Formats: sequence, structure tokens, C-alpha cells
Amino acid sequence: MRILVTGASGFVGSRLATALDGEGHEVRAMTRRPERYEGAGSPVAGDVGEERSLREALEGCGVAYYLVHSLDDPDFERKDADAARAFARAAAATGIDRIVYLGGLGQDSDQLSRHLRSRREVERLLGGTGVPVTVLRAGIVVGHGGVSWELTRQLVAHLPAMVTPRWVSTRTQPIAVADVVRYLVGVLDAQEAAGRVFEVGGPEVLTYLQMMTRVAEIQNRHLFVVPVPLLSPQLSSRWLALVTDVDVATGRSLIDSMTNEVVVTDDAIRSVVPFDPMDYDEMVMAALVERAQQRRRQVGERRGGWLSRGARR
Repeated sequence: MRILVTGASGFVGSRLATALDGEGHEVRAMTRRPERYEGAGSPVAGDVGEERSLREALEGCGVAYYLVHSLDDPDFERKDADAARAFARAAAATGIDRIVYLGGLGQDSDQLSRHLRSRREVERLLGGTGVPVTVLRAGIVVGHGGVSWELTRQLVAHLPAMVTPRWVSTRTQPIAVADVVRYLVGVLDAQEAAGRVFEVGGPEVLTYLQMMTRVAEIQNRHLFVVPVPLLSPQLSSRWLALVTDVDVATGRSLIDSMTNEVVVTDDAIRSVVPFDPMDYDEMVMAALVERAQQRRRQVGERRGGWLSRGARR
């Protein structure tokens, strides 16, 4: 099947393109800079802000994965809504059979954050032109390069003693990025998944404090935490920008969402794509190992460059 993967250079999209390519599908990897793309599949130019480019990228595809967002932009709600509308129109115009979208967990009955409200709006808008949409809602996705995971890892690495706001006691249900990809691939051939919303998560429900504590223990670190209930989201986001490489805008959006409990309440996905997801320690170890492997490759490439330059001299 010919499949379009938007966000193919991203955290989830790059892994999904590789998995779909490995399953024998013809993958079109949509990117704004196809000349720079080095991942799986064939790069195709496309920008969610330009509907004409979307129609060209979608032409001839059976299914499209929608994995883009503008979380690092202060005006992300409007931009993501406009992008979803354009993508829905382009999908209908080109005859796409189905859109698969990765959204966010959280109960509609709660006072959802701007980020999670935006994810819900994107779900609705993607299906606004009649193309069936399969939605997978996830909470914290753990894997090397993921923003939420990097936030956790860097806090543990940089701050053995930590003053934390109230959101550290919020419950979440983390899931490994490899398992998210497994679900995304699994719903492709499941006709009963069309037009449905699924919740996905790992086997454990943890608070953010428990997650950080477990990461510290796995790395033989000691984490000393002093909760400060009155630390505001704005102050928290600036604090994160100081001690991690997460920018203020993204940090603010993530922190706002951390006040919402994101826990699976319906495990229907387990009957559609049956397998046992990794537990938290397994996904943390996988993320740490991938990071270490990447750092070794980068060191090797730098050394190779130095040797090459030295030989030319």
C-alpha cells in the first residue's frame, strides 16, 4: 500500500516510516525539505500550511498518518486547527481511504489544557470532510528524542535536588515509542479501527515524581525532591528552560498539560492490536541505550572527520 507519513523526520514519524517500510509498504515521507531527508521511504515535499502541496503529496496514497503539531509556537492552537482543516480537505479531494492520527489522552470532562484541547480539535477537524479517522490517544511517550522524555531525563541528570510544583503528583500512563509505533502499524490492516478512537498506554500508572524517581534509580542516582504547590506554570516553564534544553513555549504547553491526569480508561485497542507493551523500566532502559548508541556514533563520526582532515594535510 502507498502510505503518506507526515512528520516523517520527527520523533514518532521517523520510527513509523521505518516500520512501515519494513512491512513492505510504499512509504511517502512528507517533509518541507525533501533534499535533506535521510530516513526510510521516498521523500515528498509537503507543508501543512500549503494545501496544494498536501494534495500533491497525498495523490495515489491509500492511508495517511497525521503526526504534525506546532507546540513550540505560542499560537499553536490556531496553526494546528488551520493545518488540520487543510489536510482534511486535501485528503477528501485525493480520495484517501483513512487518516490515522496520534493525539493525547485526557478526559473531556476535565478542564483540559490548551495543548490537549487543541489535540481534540484536530481530531474533530481531520474528520470534518468525511474521511474516516483512526485516533490513538497517548500520554507520555518514552523514547530517545521525545520532548516529554527528554524533560524527565534532563531533570534527573541535572538536578539531584529539585524544587517541584504540584504537577509532579499528577498520574499518567507512559508508553514506549516502540509500542506507539506498533499500535500505529497494527491499526492499518484493522478495518474495524476506521472511525474509532483508541487509548494507548503502558502497563503502569505513575505520577511524574514516581517516573523521575525510577529514572534516577535505574541510573544509580539519588533524587531529593521538595514540592512547592504555589510554583506557577509560567515560573515552571522558565525554570525548565534554565535546566533543560526545552524552550519556554513548549515547556509551558507541556506543564499546562501535566495538571491533567492522562490515564487509559478504555483498553479496546488490546483486542485490535494484541501484544504486551513494555513496562516503565524497560522503556527507560531502551531510551537510555539508544541515546548512548547515538552518542557513540557521533563521537566516531567526529573522530573519522578529524582523521580524514589530518590525512589531507
